[in-house]
Amino acid sequence: MAFKLLKKKTKKLDDYSLTHGVGLVTYDDPSSVISEQFNTIRTNIQFSSVDKELNSILFTSSAPSEGKSTVSNNVAVSWAKQDKKVVLIDADLRRPTIHKTFNVSNKAGLSNYLLGTASLESVIQSTMVDNLFVITSGPTAPNPSELLGSKKITELFQDLTAQFDFMILDAPPVNSVTDAQVLATKVDGVILVVPQGYADKTGVIHAKKALQTVHSNILGAIMNRTAKDKMKGYYGSQYGGY
Repeated sequence: MAFKLLKKKTKKLDDYSLTHGVGLVTYDDPSSVISEQFNTIRTNIQFSSVDKELNSILFTSSAPSEGKSTVSNNVAVSWAKQDKKVVLIDADLRRPTIHKTFNVSNKAGLSNYLLGTASLESVIQSTMVDNLFVITSGPTAPNPSELLGSKKITELFQDLTAQFDFMILDAPPVNSVTDAQVLATKVDGVILVVPQGYADKTGVIHAKKALQTVHSNILGAIMNRTAKDKMKGYYGSQYGGY
């Protein structure tokens, strides 16, 4: 399954998102065309699995700065607006952005919980979006891959699945570190974010194979930064095919 997303005219993420977070168009401009596309992506994800209900979704990309945080964060907002209790986890312990996006503290987060220095209740934070909660990355840890592969992460996911309708993970790029592969084995489905004209084809293929190697459930890919004049859909050039 493949999804497409209109290109939004903003600066390339790079290190900008580390300082300022990512744009939440689904919150700032919920009636916009781009917000509607995120809503369509949410709906398509819901119906992408026939045999199993999806409660945990991981978003990743092949390389850094390809839009995975923008997509995952906006889909989380879209889901929360459906009166679903959602928790968004910043599993990118090396380049976290969620605390900046939602303007919350990052003094205690995922790394603290996994190290056993903070309780689950203390790292779950509410946001300005009703029904949407976040777990930030927490302070930088020296061994992110080991933490994310520990038994503690399995306990965390079990507890969160019992408390929330949906759990969404913003994970590191597949080709940069092994974190995404480790986490992909513990969720119901994985979405690969691929920016048109920016992502390296070989890198995307390698990322897909890496996810398949660990037998993760790849639900599909979201093609973002797509020029709308190249897209044709039911509603014309304003909407793309999904």
